[in-house]
Amino acid sequence: MISFGVLTTYIVVVMGLMIIPGPATLLTLARAVSGGRRTGLATGLGIATGDLLHTMMATFGLSALLATSALAFEIVKFAGVIYLIYLGFKAFVEKAGSLDMPAAQAITPTRAFRQGFFTEILNPKTALFFLAFLPQFIHPESGSVIVQFALLGAIFVGLSITVTSLLAVGAGSIGGWLRRNRSVGRWQGKVIGTIYVALGLRLALQQQ
Repeated sequence: MISFGVLTTYIVVVMGLMIIPGPATLLTLARAVSGGRRTGLATGLGIATGDLLHTMMATFGLSALLATSALAFEIVKFAGVIYLIYLGFKAFVEKAGSLDMPAAQAITPTRAFRQGFFTEILNPKTALFFLAFLPQFIHPESGSVIVQFALLGAIFVGLSITVTSLLAVGAGSIGGWLRRNRSVGRWQGKVIGTIYVALGLRLALQQQ
């Protein structure tokens, strides 16, 4: 079973990544502002469903390999560390800009769900992120690799639904705050970059 310390670290990191305004956050807010809470909730649920499929693909694509080969496990984790640090530096040095919600016309909740789902599931960067991120919290000595993948994936999806639901409910206030504070984009990349780099370095040092 995954230790309490690992789970706590995982939840803190995931929450840190989710509460920083990003494409999924802004799409959910835009849909909620233009179409109401139900449309915003449907968008968030579609995004979370896409995350669930990414988790399942990462689980069944990596778990068998990682469970049978210690060398493969270390290679995947090391590659993941490099990718996370790369994402961190890239986000940190990216030119800052204002953070705007995308323009969105009012659509039905069903269509909003489909749009959120396909936006997430067809994003190759999301797939790479899951392949790099989840294995960093898997420890074969803690039990079944598949069970650990499934638990971490379920937690991620549960947190995603919770955060996007809160965003949809508070879309008016949050959207107004973002419009009044457009300079938030100046620190967005720095915060996300710091999280990625710190996580990558911590995991790299932990392996030594």
